[in-house]
This record gives sequence, C-alpha cells and structure tokens, in this order.
Amino acid sequence: MALTPSNMLPLGTEATGFSLPDPKTGGTVSLQDSAGSAGTLVMFICNHCPFVKHIESGLVQLGEDYRQTEINILAINSNDIAAYPEDSPQHMAEKPYPFPYLFDESQEVAKAYNAACTPDFFLFDGQLQLVYRGQFDDSRPSNGKPVTGADLRAAMDALLNGKPIGSEQTPSVGCNIKWRE
Repeated sequence: MALTPSNMLPLGTEATGFSLPDPKTGGTVSLQDSAGSAGTLVMFICNHCPFVKHIESGLVQLGEDYRQTEINILAINSNDIAAYPEDSPQHMAEKPYPFPYLFDESQEVAKAYNAACTPDFFLFDGQLQLVYRGQFDDSRPSNGKPVTGADLRAAMDALLNGKPIGSEQTPSVGCNIKWRE
C-alpha cells in the first residue's frame, strides 16, 4: 500500500461546485444544494483503500454525530473503477454512510480539489472558503492508535462555535487516487 499525503490546498480556496450521482439513491447531489449554513465537509474516499477501511466506522460515527448540525458532509469516490471494480457505484451503494457518497466518474471534481489520496478531507466554511484540509486523526492501519477523528472534529467544532481554526494542519495520508490512464 503506497502512502500518499494530501496536497494541502491553500486555506481560503473557494470550493469548486459540482453535481454528481449518488449511487445509493439514484439521484444527483450538487455542492450548491447541499452546502451547510455553517460549513461543508467534502471528503474523497473509496471502498478498497486500507486507510479508508481503517476509519470507516469513524466516518459513519462522524456522519451520525454531525447530522443535526449546520455542517453538511459529502463523500466522493473518484477512483478508476475499471482498474478497481470494488470501488464501483454498485459497491458504493452498499456502504453504511449516513451522508451522500457520490461518484466522480470523470475525475474532474478530484482534479478541481487537487485531491491526492483516500481519505482526503476539505472543510469549507459557510461561504465555501477552505478552513481545514488535513488528517482525520493520527491513527493508521498499523500504528495501534485509536480512530477518533480528533483533528477533523476539532476543526468542525471550532467552525460550529465561531472559533478560529489553526493553520498548522497535518496532511492526511492514504492510498493515491486511482487515476485513469
């Protein structure tokens, strides 16, 4: 498993709009219609990556814990499904996430966000300006640390409470996004 860090898009970057299919509902979800009044978390994940599998229950819990807040959560899978069929929309629809898990078949959204790895997290404020891009927490598949989501939760809580989010942020790491040839 190749260890790839996130590219750390500059803070203050404006979120790029998108409209993507949701394999679970069969509908389409747009950033504009799904943005939360306090903020929006856009994350790039997939089904097969050991780093995402490692935090999957933590992502489900995050979604449950923030469901009733003014921060909305959207997950996007941009992987090449010809090379990685486990990441196909059919398999995405089976995931237990309590937030939309969208398919970026063209990979244009991942490119627009300069996403590099799964998982890769982008937290935007209510004006869709980037305030956090970094790790979920410091747990990794082989380091024995518990999955807590501490880093991302601290940023989300600060955003909800009108507190500043520090600019010292640790990049996320995971598998590289599987780009089409």
